Amino acid sequence: MRCTRLSAFVVALLPSLAIAGALPPPAAPIHPLSNTYWGTTVVDDYRWMEAPGSKPLAAWMQTQNAYTRSILGSIPGRAQLLGEIARASNSTARTGEVIRAGGDDFYLQTDAGQDTAKLYVRVEKTGAARLLIDPNRFGKPGVPAAVNFFQPSDDGRYVAYGVSLGGTEAATLRVIDTEIGRDMQVAITRVDGENDGFQPIWWLPDGRSFAYYRLQKLTKTDPASAFFQKSRAFLHRLGEHPRGEGDTPLFGYGVTPAVRVGLDQDARVVTVPGSPYAFGVLTENEDDTVVDAIYASPVKAVMAGRPVWTKLVGKSDHVAGFGARGSLLYLLTYQDASRFKIISTDIAAPDLRHATVVLPQSQAVIKSFGVAADALYVRTTVNGMSRIERLPYRGGGATQVALPFAGTATGPDTNPTLPGALFSLSSWVEPPAIYAYDPGTDHLTRTGIQPPSTTDTRGLESLEVQAVSYDGTLVPLSIVMKSGTRLDGRNPTLLIGYGSYGITISPGFVGPYVPWLRRGGILAFAHVRGGGWYGEAWHEAGQKLTKLNTVYDFIACGQYLVDHGYTSPRDLAGEGGSAGGITTGRAIELRPDLFAAAIDWHGMSDTLRAELTANGPPNIVEFGSVTTQDGFH
Repeated sequence: MRCTRLSAFVVALLPSLAIAGALPPPAAPIHPLSNTYWGTTVVDDYRWMEAPGSKPLAAWMQTQNAYTRSILGSIPGRAQLLGEIARASNSTARTGEVIRAGGDDFYLQTDAGQDTAKLYVRVEKTGAARLLIDPNRFGKPGVPAAVNFFQPSDDGRYVAYGVSLGGTEAATLRVIDTEIGRDMQVAITRVDGENDGFQPIWWLPDGRSFAYYRLQKLTKTDPASAFFQKSRAFLHRLGEHPRGEGDTPLFGYGVTPAVRVGLDQDARVVTVPGSPYAFGVLTENEDDTVVDAIYASPVKAVMAGRPVWTKLVGKSDHVAGFGARGSLLYLLTYQDASRFKIISTDIAAPDLRHATVVLPQSQAVIKSFGVAADALYVRTTVNGMSRIERLPYRGGGATQVALPFAGTATGPDTNPTLPGALFSLSSWVEPPAIYAYDPGTDHLTRTGIQPPSTTDTRGLESLEVQAVSYDGTLVPLSIVMKSGTRLDGRNPTLLIGYGSYGITISPGFVGPYVPWLRRGGILAFAHVRGGGWYGEAWHEAGQKLTKLNTVYDFIACGQYLVDHGYTSPRDLAGEGGSAGGITTGRAIELRPDLFAAAIDWHGMSDTLRAELTANGPPNIVEFGSVTTQDGFH
């Protein structure tokens, strides 16, 4: 996928050289089939491509690939530029997903020149880092392996982690003893998730047992769309049931009549260090920001395999995140607050109608928060730029942690038993660094967990502007380019957009693009409706029946770049991936005159049929279903 996206940079750089005089691409065979949805007949010419293992499809893809390579190979200077981009992409180790446990820091790091992240632990007292897991030892020659997720026990003695092979994302859960490096002989399949967004493993207070999320085992007669259905959370004790088949179900589909769980809901059990409660959480699409319900049980009952669940939160409470400290539950909600607020209630006697407003809605969009021993640490954004706010439990109001530059923070990563917070900070032209905040000294320290970048971004600049969409809505647009670039309409420009699930394309380091930017290329990021730039209202304004706003906003951003002399239709490329395939694909269909090139990487391009695929049902919450009239439209 990386090579495909890099090709887009080069096509955007010299589209006329790549396309002028080229033969048309190989045509796909057409075999029309018709379906009528709610009175509307839709002709599908390419249903034949859905057949598993289709030889005609493979043959057509091979001709497409050969054609594409012939076009890309004809671009003068492409090989040199691609080499520079590859070196810029692999010049520095990349660190992410830091978790502090037992006084040490656990994190994933992709070493310079490598494609696969490894799991490390850094001893806080000495600063020495030690390799814990190299996923490649689980693979075979030619079959890549990856660490999908990891979670250390509260004392840091053990780490549970998932490894998948061949890019499948089908992870096997394993456990390592961090003190002696011993594999604990756990190998549980069908455990899906990731640290950033959907953690599937949560350790219990004894440090030798944990709850984990597991997908159902499909039979030969189950449709592909059943893959993510009927999930459950199980209790695993080290030394028992190494493959998980005898583990006790704690929460999820069909586990207890007291908790009704839908086919497509994700069921997990989440624990919090220092809290006497564990939480049964129902989400959708393996997304922590779409919370359907939260239940609580005494954690001792969960450890015994006999949880007693009490409902705390329902779908109508519009919760997008939560945390706990002792017997208090903290909730991030957009109930009557499209830019979000934080409230709290007592877990033993929950009352959301009279909950305490800990941090009210403001002009800042609240993105996330973490519970530390001394305070809540809250990540907000104002005009897309992050702030870290500290809200002490003793009162006195929120104060801002002074950041070294304006950009995007991740996290904050906190532990209810430890003071302070960890977070990463980067911008379009500032490489990421991981910082630790010490409330005792009010001091921010660069931890060194993330090695410094070797990419030189001097002479590059970024600016934030607004494009006017078809209905007068002002759409934020970020532009990154070389300082002093002449706005003469001749600059090759790559416009990137997404626009779904309330996800924001936040200012992030553009290191791999630097060689292209130095040649006069311009990068632009369209913060269209459907994303989360301005909170939940911005998300809902580009969702389901309002989805075309996403596309029109993207077109408006492209038009802005042309009208203000940054580029011309001859030199403008559009890009979107996954749900961004809706954005880019529809934009080039509506305005082929505006774009010289486009790339739609693993894009959502057939939304009427998508819900019949393995990954389809979890996305119905965002895109709707053809089984309803509004969903179809």
